[in-house]
Amino acid sequence: MDQNMAQNGKTYSRFWFIFTLLVGTFTMSISQSSLSTAYPTLMNAFGISASTVQWLTTGFMLVMCVSMPISPWMLNNMSFKTMFIGALGLFDIGSLMIVLTPAAWGINGFWFMMVGRAMEAFAVGVLFPSYQTVLLEITPKEQRGTTMGIAGLVMGSALACGPIVSGIVLKFFSWKSLFILFMLVISVIILMAASGLIQDVMERHETSLDWLSVILLVGLIGIMYVVDQTGKKNPAWGTNAVIFIVSLIAVIWFCIRQFHLKHPLLELRVLKTFNYDLAILLTSISYIALIVTTIIFPLYYQGVLKVSPFVSGMSLVPGAVFLSILNPLSGKLADKIGFKPTMLVGMFMIIIGWTAGLLVLNHLSLVGMILCAMVIEGGNAFVMMPAVTLGANALPDELVPHGTAVITTVRQVLGSAGVTISTLILTVTTTNALQQGNSAQVASLHGYHLVFIGMVITELVGLVLAFMLKNTKKQSAN
Repeated sequence: MDQNMAQNGKTYSRFWFIFTLLVGTFTMSISQSSLSTAYPTLMNAFGISASTVQWLTTGFMLVMCVSMPISPWMLNNMSFKTMFIGALGLFDIGSLMIVLTPAAWGINGFWFMMVGRAMEAFAVGVLFPSYQTVLLEITPKEQRGTTMGIAGLVMGSALACGPIVSGIVLKFFSWKSLFILFMLVISVIILMAASGLIQDVMERHETSLDWLSVILLVGLIGIMYVVDQTGKKNPAWGTNAVIFIVSLIAVIWFCIRQFHLKHPLLELRVLKTFNYDLAILLTSISYIALIVTTIIFPLYYQGVLKVSPFVSGMSLVPGAVFLSILNPLSGKLADKIGFKPTMLVGMFMIIIGWTAGLLVLNHLSLVGMILCAMVIEGGNAFVMMPAVTLGANALPDELVPHGTAVITTVRQVLGSAGVTISTLILTVTTTNALQQGNSAQVASLHGYHLVFIGMVITELVGLVLAFMLKNTKKQSAN
């Protein structure tokens, strides 16, 4: 078995290290998209609207955006073993808060539940960039493509599997059982990590944490909150305008501040590399396609096709399996034909999937929509993680942790924006169509049509960006 040396001189198994790391990350990642199938159940339990319940996903993603930029500092200043176990422990505490939330509290109970979700999100946000950085650190450069392909399987499959796991659990148990399941698995991973399977593998360069930068990042949440509020009835325009302006100033201040700090929280100078910039946008656009698929498709299955949460969740299985099969192959394909052709294949698949979905919507065909989801998720395998690998390879080794943090942070920001805007379009257009006297089904289909059109346009932008990539056939994907 492959033995490696940790920073403290202890030997560890690289296989079991990666296994423990990926299983823990996989379980935590599932929680990001798992609640989409449970939305109708939670709306009934807490007496809340669709635009409110979607904050369980959007809010989760935004808190991740705030915690992600902290990960390079934590990797440089803490033992990775301590950081890993601490994040898992925080996730367990957040899950316990959710399990203990009484539905009888109504909307107040929902916001108490959101505190637990925020704790889960902070833990996931810290580990998401970290696990990719650690994998790149302990993997020889010539093997990076394969390793990051497996990492892509974990990330992509987790997002796709979330609604599936949720659908199965909700078939037989209450919604709280979903979080009990997460707690049980994470507790086992904590024991595995504490037993020595996870070791401190990162060299430390201790610096002080710039708390002002952390506080300024909260502006991201403010911006997305205002975007969400625009779809509500009679929004407080004055208050929202103030929140938006203050939040925007905070984000701009954060960006400017990073260029003037000796040890920035997030090294934004990585953005000076052209292929890296394109890699950020491409991985983000493909991620939007994936996360919106895992949120919008289950809503369509349950709201329009009137299937059960279980059938809705199981309908995402083919896409998740297809994604899982293709993800490990993407790095090898990039090695063989280059990054640019690989990502072009992926973008064409994503566009075809959304366009076909637009044509299938009115036919009310579950099988047709499943096939569209498969094409979208399959295309994602050829874009998201190859873009991350391309971005890492375009940077000097010392900037890889910051580059990974930047790319994952931007991806989450744009992903959460995609979910928020898609849900907003769906809610507003459906409501307007109902007010005009249309039936519930016709109104819903109108909303879904606009969401799908928006996604086709977004992915066409991604296709243009893929054509702009500098040819990297000579550069290894590993």
